[in-house]
Amino acid sequence: MNGRYVEDNKPVVAILTMPDPIKGFRGNYANFEDIIRTGKNLGFPVYVVTVRDLKLSAHMVKGYTLNTSGEDWESQYFPLPQVIYNRIPQREDEERPAVQHKISACLQHPHIRLYNPYFFNKWHLFKWLKASKSTDYLVPMTKKLSKESSLAKMLQKYSFLYLKPESGKAGKGIMMLKYQSGKTLPYRLKIQSNTNSITYKAASMKRLWIRLKKETGTSPYIIQQGIELATVDNRRFDLRILVQKTGKGQWGITGIGARMAGSRSITTHVPRGGSIENPQKLLSTLFGPDMKTTIMNRAKTSSLLIARQIEKASGFDLGEMSMDLGIDDTGRIWFFEANAKPMKFDESHIRKRSLEQIFQYSQYLARQT
Repeated sequence: MNGRYVEDNKPVVAILTMPDPIKGFRGNYANFEDIIRTGKNLGFPVYVVTVRDLKLSAHMVKGYTLNTSGEDWESQYFPLPQVIYNRIPQREDEERPAVQHKISACLQHPHIRLYNPYFFNKWHLFKWLKASKSTDYLVPMTKKLSKESSLAKMLQKYSFLYLKPESGKAGKGIMMLKYQSGKTLPYRLKIQSNTNSITYKAASMKRLWIRLKKETGTSPYIIQQGIELATVDNRRFDLRILVQKTGKGQWGITGIGARMAGSRSITTHVPRGGSIENPQKLLSTLFGPDMKTTIMNRAKTSSLLIARQIEKASGFDLGEMSMDLGIDDTGRIWFFEANAKPMKFDESHIRKRSLEQIFQYSQYLARQT
């Protein structure tokens, strides 16, 4: 790579990930391949770099790209990036002191822009969104799961709750709790495994709490008001929205998909038995064509407000996030989740746009340095 890339006004973009002793680097290889191919097609110099190889004082760093046939990865030396797209795969990786130190150094570097520096924490998200009038009404009541008495209080107010790990991913560790008075075992805790779920029934709050502590271990959890979502064929669904910054540095909607829960699943995640659906079709079936348009527009407006508020409250440069919005029987929209490192969207039109957007935003960021 040489100086002509600077003349062409295309910044050098690096995808940041973790080292691997055998393969060289870790992460979602298929995703990285798509990003590299898109970047090359758009004329951007782009490569994968590990936290270890990203030496900020060097002019050239060791990185990985696809070879000329586009079939295999090879290592080369590349110019120091101007824009870093953070795809460190696991929270545990990001929490390592050496990784924290490297991200911090990138954020302070005068000639490098790194965006989406960290995974989101669920508790922080709800706190941030509650702090603004523009997003407060979209958030279900949420508390930290701290002691038995606070859970009992929440159950008195809402007989249906969700329990979610603060640092969960792809629906892992989510539980559903219902209180049904008049039953011998009134407390019903639905615990999700990979594609199935089991229900634990308890006669008392004390027994329930013992089981809950066994399930949650040392992981911090939140408790959240359960929302009775609109259903099609008795299956719940939510809207999966991808928001990304544009080439002008503004938040925009890249695409909206729908995910329907599997018959025995608590969440709508596809690996847990969920299915990919057409949002327009589902909303039309439930609410009719006119109301469908209103809800879709409201979902778009809400997701942009949410993205702006999360970015403002986080204090960091964010360039993209995916979010899950639920819709209840009245057509009201609820915020459930946002991801700082969105997974690939299966809808091909959304996927194509999302890859292009990474580079359009990178170009904008490079101009700001």
